[in-house]
Amino acid sequence: MSETCPFPSEAGNAQCEQRSSSTPVGGCPINGQPGKPVHGQTVKALIAVSLRAVSDGLYRFCPDPDCPVVYFSLDGSQTFATSELRERVYQKEPSTQDVWVCYCFRHTVGEVQSAGHATQQAIIEDITHGIQAGQCASDLRNPQGSCCLGNVQTLVR
Repeated sequence: MSETCPFPSEAGNAQCEQRSSSTPVGGCPINGQPGKPVHGQTVKALIAVSLRAVSDGLYRFCPDPDCPVVYFSLDGSQTFATSELRERVYQKEPSTQDVWVCYCFRHTVGEVQSAGHATQQAIIEDITHGIQAGQCASDLRNPQGSCCLGNVQTLVR
């Protein structure tokens, strides 16, 4: 793994350099966490940089809100930060009111949090019916690359 920071804006930052050099292979280059596997198509669909910048390979999603990395390759050769995505990421901004918690059916954190119990249940039912109708595309629309329903249910609790 490279001894340099994966973010040019942090190059020379001693803390970043130390984290990068001590990260186990396959872990996030910033926090060392293993991340969640995500399909390359999800990465390609959500990054806002040229697709020429995306190599074939295995990617992981880093959900840590304190880490700027969203996607990283298992071989450590590539990272994509929050600033390089087309969408803001719920896991990176879990308390920001206007961030989508459901990317397919467009429900925001604020909408879910401010709704009464009956409306929250209606939101969950709306998402569930959309999934059953084959209208869900979380594998491409949600930065985590999987269904948002669990995130919404957790937010309701």
